[in-house]
Amino acid sequence: MSGHSKWKTIQHKKGLIDAKRGKIFSRLSKELMIAARQGGANPDSNITLRTIIAKAKAANMPGDNVDRAIKKGAGELEGTVMEEVVYEGFADGGVSLIVLAITDNKKRAAAEIRHIFNKYGKDLAAQNSVMRSFKRKGQIFVESSTVSEDKLMGIVLDAGAEDMRDVSGEFEIVTEPAAYTKVIEALEKANIKTSSSEITLLPDTYIPVSDKGLASSVLKFVGDLEDNDDVQNVYTNMDMSDEVMKELEKD
Repeated sequence: MSGHSKWKTIQHKKGLIDAKRGKIFSRLSKELMIAARQGGANPDSNITLRTIIAKAKAANMPGDNVDRAIKKGAGELEGTVMEEVVYEGFADGGVSLIVLAITDNKKRAAAEIRHIFNKYGKDLAAQNSVMRSFKRKGQIFVESSTVSEDKLMGIVLDAGAEDMRDVSGEFEIVTEPAAYTKVIEALEKANIKTSSSEITLLPDTYIPVSDKGLASSVLKFVGDLEDNDDVQNVYTNMDMSDEVMKELEKD
């Protein structure tokens, strides 16, 4: 788990998650539409939608924008049909990349993402050649200053979580996707706030990276992918050493 936690930290430190409000709102709108389409427009019965609504509120997304995206996804308003598409490949050092896009034009998205891979001298990989080394998991973070480890562990394990650990001032809780909703609901019932929560992809094994140049190259590659309007998330199995992460944080 440590590699993904480091990756999460460095994303924030290096600003790879675009801070421009318009882009954040666009991505959240797509997530809301997909969630409403798949699980319905009622957040009381759609935990994924409820989680995304919470993210939207935290980002100060206007309520009208949230409501409109949900209604579009549920088919209550006319709108563009959005589809999820996954692309796979490798960066330098054999680091795996999975690119999740939500797009209204799969041909355009594929062409643009292929262009980014080609820019770095890489090709898209065959379907499932990378994905088979990742597992879909629920991942929840709770600030360790807000609750004791023993109390939190008792709550989440009773609700079906499979792992919990303290990582860089936060408790990281990992669940099977089927148990994710129950764990979130247990935390809500206990009035324990999460700093982030999502269904994500975690690698079976990590590629250790102790070279600053290699880490920078991978981060730049990922940054260019994340700058694409259709790309929602980029998942990787890169595990930067603490020394490299500290060096990058200084830059």
